[in-house]
Amino acid sequence: MALELPALPYDSKALEPYISANTLSFHHGKHHATYVTNYNNLTKDTPFASKALEDVIKEVAGDTSKIGLFNNAAQVWNHTFFWHCLKQGGGGTPTGALAAKIAADFGSFEKFVEEFKAAAATQFGSGWAWLVLDGGKLKVTKTANADTPLAHGQTALFTVDVWEHAYYLDYQNRRPDFVSAVLEHLANWDFVAQNLGH
Repeated sequence: MALELPALPYDSKALEPYISANTLSFHHGKHHATYVTNYNNLTKDTPFASKALEDVIKEVAGDTSKIGLFNNAAQVWNHTFFWHCLKQGGGGTPTGALAAKIAADFGSFEKFVEEFKAAAATQFGSGWAWLVLDGGKLKVTKTANADTPLAHGQTALFTVDVWEHAYYLDYQNRRPDFVSAVLEHLANWDFVAQNLGH
């Protein structure tokens, strides 16, 4: 079964003015779509074709002979996950069990934001900033290029894509402004809480 490009979970204008419909049409319609096409081409007529995307990522992670497959598989997964981390009218401060866990593991929500922004700003070149659950504890991490917490035995809870194509049309080189806009106006804390299992 060939993988299909998942539809965005909202209208292409839903995240404006923070992420434009123009950015989404390129980011989802071109970049994400290309990873799906590449993945299908690389898995066609192989045993990987019938496996779940997550299983393929875990199986080929660290295998240098399968780097092309890993990169495309992980980018399909990372992007699909990223779209769900965003919502119209999101952002602000989480509540409930998620807020309590963030306060317990980071000291405060503000400390988490500070750490997350630093990870996003200091990811050299292309990559991702993440909030993950690792050994029962929340951590902020960053990964380069297509790398993903899935390959490291961590549970991804939230991410911001810091590849230039994620923000360049709207923010040019102002990556920190993009990350701030996501945290303040778009972060889908309900999705994050769901991933945490609360």
